[in-house]
Amino acid sequence: MIRTVPETGSTNADLAAQLRAGEAVGEASWLVADRQTAGRGRQGRTWFDGHGNFMGSTIVRPHERDPAPASLALVSALAVYEAVVPLIANPSELSLKWPNDLMLAGAKLSGILLEREGDAIIVGIGVNLAAAPDLPDRRTVALSAFGPAPERDTFAHSLAASFDRELERWRSVGLEPLVRRWESVAHPPGTSLRVHPPGEEPILGEYAGLTEDGALRLRLAGGESRVIHAGDVMLANEEG
Repeated sequence: MIRTVPETGSTNADLAAQLRAGEAVGEASWLVADRQTAGRGRQGRTWFDGHGNFMGSTIVRPHERDPAPASLALVSALAVYEAVVPLIANPSELSLKWPNDLMLAGAKLSGILLEREGDAIIVGIGVNLAAAPDLPDRRTVALSAFGPAPERDTFAHSLAASFDRELERWRSVGLEPLVRRWESVAHPPGTSLRVHPPGEEPILGEYAGLTEDGALRLRLAGGESRVIHAGDVMLANEEG
């Protein structure tokens, strides 16, 4: 089920409020807004609320036998990738950046924010369908730069179906196939990255794939490897 509202502060915040109030929110339910006035991205960034873009949230209720909830970042990224790739004339221009950014021609096309509320994980997704924000620290892009902008509601149904498929795969076959699929559509090994782990200075290195649990492997200049479990990641050509 997809419920749309003309305007709200944040679809993530709205679902969190419903969960705290004890309202029944099913995993297949989505809240999609025409406009967000207080949308947020990772690291507390304000998320662009451009009209015609996709801005929506859903929830996942992890089961005891599910993979670690943190790996839902990879699930969500693959769901967005699968929803977008049929809309791109040259799919080779589309790639994933750890943990869950979708890049088109080296610029950011979408972002995902996961937040826990009780026993549920809220998954907020923004995709630049019609317009891209002008950010000071990174390049951004919208699908409209490569052809007619997809109709928002049509895209919402496609993404919801894609998310359901990826969630079922996550639960039925486990994390290893998910990690391998994610790596297959990520930027190539050896790609230069700048990583800013929480509470540390930025680290420069090269992408060296993912660990079995979906963490980022970063190869440093001296040849040693560093495993990154959290942090802000930038491609060398992504900065504006």
